[in-house]
Amino acid sequence: MKILNAAILALILSSCAIVGPNQMAVKQKLGRILDDTYNPGPVGFNPFTTKVVMVNINTSNMEVSIGLPSKEGLTIESVVSVLYHIDSEKIKELLTNTGYRYEETVVFPVFRSAAADVTARFFAKDLHSGERSIIEKEIKERMKDLLADRGIIIEAVLMKSIKLPPGLYSSIESKLEAEQDVQRMQFELEQEKLEAQRKEIEANGVKNSQQIISEGLDSRILEYMRIEALKALYNSPNSKIIIGNQNSNSSILIDSK
Repeated sequence: MKILNAAILALILSSCAIVGPNQMAVKQKLGRILDDTYNPGPVGFNPFTTKVVMVNINTSNMEVSIGLPSKEGLTIESVVSVLYHIDSEKIKELLTNTGYRYEETVVFPVFRSAAADVTARFFAKDLHSGERSIIEKEIKERMKDLLADRGIIIEAVLMKSIKLPPGLYSSIESKLEAEQDVQRMQFELEQEKLEAQRKEIEANGVKNSQQIISEGLDSRILEYMRIEALKALYNSPNSKIIIGNQNSNSSILIDSK
């Protein structure tokens, strides 16, 4: 009796699978993937004809060490992470068309082809500049276009480390320094140009002001200003001697204090 009970218990346990967190499951009956998918929790099945296949639907990280070509024809050793997850609505289609080893069968080959196509259009130095994010984005978009229909969603492509060929670092640094020198010279020339323009505007302003004043000062205004100045001298309490010519159009002041 005990043996029978133990056998029944073993049969019950072997006919129940537990779907874990961040997983979904499908049943494979006699080699065929069934339509239904199962969320986390217990799933009953016939162990003689059916098995339960678990599929992770959380984000997976495929880290790859690979040599990538550059526009100069160099090979750039790099470590790249590809973040992706499985579309829960396409699990059956993925397993039926691709199989269980989809990362090795599909994700990696598509990444290798997409990455080589993209980096071959960029110089090696671009992988160390602002172009790096553009390269990552283009690889991601190419992979996304090729894998979305299969049920694989690409989240990000991250170039974690780049190892350039020996000697290339120094040439890149020299080129960057030369570019910075050119930019600095262009800035200084622009500053000098602006200063020259400022001085020219200032000189034109002074010239125009003097021209306006000279045009406005005719003989009558000058005579009026002379008379007003003489009036001020006459009214001054200090003693003085004023000498003028016979036409009275010019005067000399001698202070007699």
